[in-house]
Amino acid sequence: MKIRIFTEPQQGAGYQRLSTLATHAEDLGFDGFFVSDHYHVMGDADPRMGPTDALTTLAGLARDTNEIRLGTLVCASTFRNPGRLAVISAEIDQMSQGRLELGIGAGWFDREHAALGIEFPPLKTRFDRMEDQLEILRLFRDTPAEKSFDFEGMTVALQDCPALPKAVQTPGIPIIIGGGGPKRTPNLAARFADEFNLPFRPPDSLREQVGRVSQACESIGRDPESIIFSVAQVVCVSDSEKEFTKRAERIGRSPTELRESGVAGMPDEAVSRILAFQEAGATRIYLQVLDEDDLDHVTFIAESIAPLLQGGSDA
Repeated sequence: MKIRIFTEPQQGAGYQRLSTLATHAEDLGFDGFFVSDHYHVMGDADPRMGPTDALTTLAGLARDTNEIRLGTLVCASTFRNPGRLAVISAEIDQMSQGRLELGIGAGWFDREHAALGIEFPPLKTRFDRMEDQLEILRLFRDTPAEKSFDFEGMTVALQDCPALPKAVQTPGIPIIIGGGGPKRTPNLAARFADEFNLPFRPPDSLREQVGRVSQACESIGRDPESIIFSVAQVVCVSDSEKEFTKRAERIGRSPTELRESGVAGMPDEAVSRILAFQEAGATRIYLQVLDEDDLDHVTFIAESIAPLLQGGSDA
């Protein structure tokens, strides 16, 4: 089971905190460092330095780090013109020497759209735009560099578009699609995704969604083994109940709730939870770190959780 660190910058992390945490995670050998794509604080949290832009952040981290995989969970289809996202992501992949992974979603948080004057269409239209985005990313990937393409989608049209710039990775930037939807999400994952991610759900829900995505793959002749299954879970762990409680309080969560819905508690509890996801089909887990300043927490995960998992200390 590979472990990636996942952050929520809209809660006010600020770029320097994210950079410090990303380089720390890289030094500890974690497989990836990912950011959410939101522009507005959620809940009653103190926004501190305000939100960051996910792709601007990744461009900076591409230059601050050397080996760790970088990515989004997930880019809202409403935030960026689909053609521009293809250009921006290819450039970040070049800046990182081929370490970018791109999560794509429909967008859901209406409040941040209203705050910044971003159009928030009905759900079907948002999914249509997401599908157009995925088609365009594929066209940028598959069209030869010396060629251009036309695209007439459900929400956007591109005319005589050069398939440039090109990503460093071959065949292209890995695409992550996720969510708990029973039909359209699995179908889009089967068609476009290198990885399917289920965030903040229990192992039984993952098992159900793995089945749906696998069935969708088989329906179009794709081998379900060709897609990676992963989960995202909030993390809060320690080697003492006292410190665990303090960490829970610092992120505004109760110890009981964290134990029920996240990777939390003592090391044996955390490992048991992670292995339950592995048994349900996941080979990768994104641990959501909500206190970016608690570098000791991330160190503890690397030194006390990762070595207990199958495969040794391969974080």
